[in-house]
Amino acid sequence: MLRALSGLTTRGRCLLAAGIAAAVCSFVLNERDLLRVAVFVVALPLLVAAFISATRLRIGATRTLRPQRVAVGGNGEVQLELWRSGRLPAGEILLEDGVPYALGSRPRFVVERLPHDRRVALRYPLQPVLRGIQQVGPLRATITDPFGLCEFERELIGHSRLVVVPRVVPLWGLPSGAGIGVGDDGTVRLHAGQGEADVIVRQYRQGDDLRKVHWRSTARRDEIMVRVEERPWRGGTTVLLDHRAAAHHGSGPAASLEWAVSFAASAALHLRRAGHRVRLVSEHGVTLADTPGDGGDHYDHVVLDALAALQPAHQRDITLARDPAEGQELIAVLGTVSTEAVHELAQYRPRGIRSLAVLLDTPTWSAGVSAPEQRAAATEDSAALLRAAGWGVIVAGPGSPMPQVWAELCRSGARRGTLIGGPR
Repeated sequence: MLRALSGLTTRGRCLLAAGIAAAVCSFVLNERDLLRVAVFVVALPLLVAAFISATRLRIGATRTLRPQRVAVGGNGEVQLELWRSGRLPAGEILLEDGVPYALGSRPRFVVERLPHDRRVALRYPLQPVLRGIQQVGPLRATITDPFGLCEFERELIGHSRLVVVPRVVPLWGLPSGAGIGVGDDGTVRLHAGQGEADVIVRQYRQGDDLRKVHWRSTARRDEIMVRVEERPWRGGTTVLLDHRAAAHHGSGPAASLEWAVSFAASAALHLRRAGHRVRLVSEHGVTLADTPGDGGDHYDHVVLDALAALQPAHQRDITLARDPAEGQELIAVLGTVSTEAVHELAQYRPRGIRSLAVLLDTPTWSAGVSAPEQRAAATEDSAALLRAAGWGVIVAGPGSPMPQVWAELCRSGARRGTLIGGPR
């Protein structure tokens, strides 16, 4: 009863106050008729409050997210169904669903009369602008009695989980020779002689069996070369994403980190659909997702879900203890990197394995410029150091189209020359 009284509306409180004032006046003026009116006016909101407290109107609702996984900039929809049990009349119902600002405006609905024999369907759109694991809800209802004298709030539904994945851009083409596997370039073959099958060779590595030395190519190149006995049927590529907060500029959807995440997602899915085994790792070599080259769209969700939940790291610089690609071809998406970070990346990479990098000119995300002549000197120095270490490097700004960056990256990989002999 006390809870119901606390839910009296402005109309109910005014009516109760007017009844009490009329009762006081009736005693002062000795007017019994006024007292009867006062009793009725006071009793009406009290009876309504008691009625609502006793009946406990039951209202149910369901929420459906369609789809439960939506990309940044895409469109989603929330479908609500509302019903009530019992034949007691229900007044106006105000519904408000909790929606984060990153998903759009907060929806509000007014249902004047909720029927008891059917469900009322409601829907509203979602337009996510920022990736992440978002929580929709709770759904709260403010229920008013038919007289508008009393109202109370109820939580009908809790939270629903919505995964907002990064935007994926279609890409075309692959780096020249990509796909042979652990660093061996499929475009490099030596013809050992008439009638002999093509032979794939690479530089000698410590521990290789000397019986696999290919003497003809060794004499031709003046360095020990060994045969690759069996070509892997599908290649492996590692995509490294630098997600340090200190390495990126900007905020919200226009931040350089969001560009990097979107490009890494696009590259990883493009390579996986081309038949590669794709590993997605952080700048410290921590595996974020590992997908085989075969399989269905489930593995796309593995990559996208990992990137959707990715938060900026607090480490100031890149520290590695081994090759982050574990001998595979490497495509690194880097923010601002220091000279020490470049050496850290380069020292563990074998010279005979492809290493490509998209280096973001992150200061331009804050300054709003992306012209090559306006690039930061530190960005150009880092790019020069990576190229000197044998990497193919493309510098990207906030206005750089991702398909164009990918195409230039593929050409950059081709310009590095043969992989088995190291960079030219």
